[in-house]
Amino acid sequence: MKIATFNINGIKARIEALPRWLEAASPDVVCLQEIKSVDDAFPREMFEAMGYRVETHGQKAFNGVAILSRLPMAEVTRGLPGDAMDEQARWIEAVVTGARPVRVCGLYLPNGNPAPGPKYDYKLAWMARMRARASALLATEMPVVFCGDYNVIPQAMDAARPEAWVTDALYLPDSRAAFRRLLALGLTEAFRVRNPAPGQYTFWDYQAGAWERNHGIRIDHHLLSPQAADLLVDCRIDKDMRGGDKPSDHVPVWIELAA
Repeated sequence: MKIATFNINGIKARIEALPRWLEAASPDVVCLQEIKSVDDAFPREMFEAMGYRVETHGQKAFNGVAILSRLPMAEVTRGLPGDAMDEQARWIEAVVTGARPVRVCGLYLPNGNPAPGPKYDYKLAWMARMRARASALLATEMPVVFCGDYNVIPQAMDAARPEAWVTDALYLPDSRAAFRRLLALGLTEAFRVRNPAPGQYTFWDYQAGAWERNHGIRIDHHLLSPQAADLLVDCRIDKDMRGGDKPSDHVPVWIELAA
């Protein structure tokens, strides 16, 4: 089972690039972030024609997440539990059934800037809510994949220029500590298991020649429950997408599970 995460930074802007990548990469499941579309406006027919089932949790002009799956989906839920007043569309999950069922949670974690401030407080509170949800799902003892744009640079090696991020919400000590608390639940960060070397990134800003200079950061992650980690075959970054026509500022990251 090949599961990908991809922050597309607007479905309208990526209406040609995304289908091209799907054809080339052939993932079974894709978690999308920043679709920037309400549910009714998402071009589901295009992806259904490619063989994908489509579930969205959209929001006008901002945020928005979706799951595309060639495999049956059940138990689809939208919104991260823990705050009934939170209206931002940042979480979607479903049980995907291949040879065995795998629960896939697609997430778009808050950026948090400027920090300190209410946006950063929201980011840390959201991460605490995610930890509670992850803990509850771990208790089911089924394979669970938490994938998406985490907006967290875990370590200095995950940034080409870590000194440029020391006051940014993506790299502040409290952000990295909250990420470590997720790992402390027993989750495995899939990419680092398979790719321990530095210099590997998933995001390059559109400004200041970041792509041309390879001034990237790694903020898109797959965290796996122990049962999913036992099935991990590989994890890769499709870096070449960033150099294509009308690219997102993120690139896809995929895992392969023996499921």
